[in-house]
Amino acid sequence: MTYIALNEQTICDEHICCAISDKKCAQGYQLKKDWLSQQFSSGYQFIRLDERAKVFIEFGPAEAGWAPVVAPEHLLVNCFWVSGKYKGQGHGKALLAKAIEAAREAGATGLVTIAGAKKMPFLSDGKWFKRQGFEVCDTSPDGIELLRFGVDGQTGSASFSEAAQKGAGPKEEGLVAYYSNRCPFTDHHVMQNLKETAQKRGLPLKIVHLDTLEKAQRAPTPATIFSLYWSGKFVTTDVSVCMDSRFDKIMQKALNEKVSIEAV
Repeated sequence: MTYIALNEQTICDEHICCAISDKKCAQGYQLKKDWLSQQFSSGYQFIRLDERAKVFIEFGPAEAGWAPVVAPEHLLVNCFWVSGKYKGQGHGKALLAKAIEAAREAGATGLVTIAGAKKMPFLSDGKWFKRQGFEVCDTSPDGIELLRFGVDGQTGSASFSEAAQKGAGPKEEGLVAYYSNRCPFTDHHVMQNLKETAQKRGLPLKIVHLDTLEKAQRAPTPATIFSLYWSGKFVTTDVSVCMDSRFDKIMQKALNEKVSIEAV
């Protein structure tokens, strides 16, 4: 198993796994590369399998993380994906081991990652991380957890920001979407599909582009790749909700579950 770490010099010529051949997301793919290029100077790392495959991990200092996380002396694990035929071959554990070793070399006390209390699209697989020794250290009202792993058993403090802990969603009526260029799929789906989907249904839509570190760290949602709200209520992290063919089904399912939970 050969893995390569991209950097400012190699990222132009190397692929970054997601949306490798999705022509619709070509602009978003380049925006993700541009975002990565800007993060390397703060110690960010992107490590992937040396194949044309979706097998990779991203992580960097939590203090510079594009999420509302307060975790001094920790590394924040962001996107982490092992897909298709590459599952079950030990890639996940091998890549996580590289992040743990990077934390050890940096003198960090631990790693944190953001996951759903139950499986949520575009978030880490919380069950898998818990099997590797991660523990829940904070939760948001929207069912999102902050998981922590102590390097060599070290303790440390990690939490969501106050805004994310409160889950204080937007005040506007209608749809409000938060997104960043941390994912190559978001630009196309939010700026084209969601706009068209909302317009077709006559729904008000506000788009909040988390285009700076400060905006991402102040976001009311820990899911800064993509989060959709409806009249202040959190709906989903699933970018595919932006598509006309998926919107109604996902919205109805999510809002019905929200109402059921609130009624208990």
